Amino acid sequence: METDQKNRCPWCLGFAEYMTYHDTEWGVPVHDDRVHFEFLVLESAQAGLSWATVLKKRAGYRKAFADFDYQVVAEFPESYVQELLQDSSIIRNAQKIRAAINNAARFMEVQQEFGSFSDYIWSFVGGKPIQNSLQRGQAYPATSPESDALAKDLKKRGFKFLGSTIVYAHMQATGLINDHLVDCFRYEQVKV
Repeated sequence: METDQKNRCPWCLGFAEYMTYHDTEWGVPVHDDRVHFEFLVLESAQAGLSWATVLKKRAGYRKAFADFDYQVVAEFPESYVQELLQDSSIIRNAQKIRAAINNAARFMEVQQEFGSFSDYIWSFVGGKPIQNSLQRGQAYPATSPESDALAKDLKKRGFKFLGSTIVYAHMQATGLINDHLVDCFRYEQVKV
């Protein structure tokens, strides 16, 4: 694969979808509830799998999960779960599919309580992104005190398939934590 000469986080090198995702989405602060819901569904689907697998199936998820409209997803009947289990465009795992439906309902409960899911989730980082200073060759964290607290609170609220590691990945993806390497061209671009 031919690439430009920009410094990037090493995890995104290897295939075009990864690089595009890294260059345009990963770490950009998100305040849109639908985007937060999309990443909650995708991150929980990724549990035990590679992010590459999920990215390759993202379009299938978008179609199968009503363009991540949590109001629609919360109402999916069991008959639709059975259809989804036959849909090769998504990860066919009954627990993950049912978790997404459950989480859509819990998501709306959070919105009712806090005004938006975005307001709720950003409160765990004091309303502004955590700016990590990762160096090339340094391991990425898998969790943080903030992801631990958020995962614990989500679990208390009835969310499923969202432990601290998955929540940390969500926080990285949606810009609550800037984990671009300091020498990555995106580090300064997403810094708030």
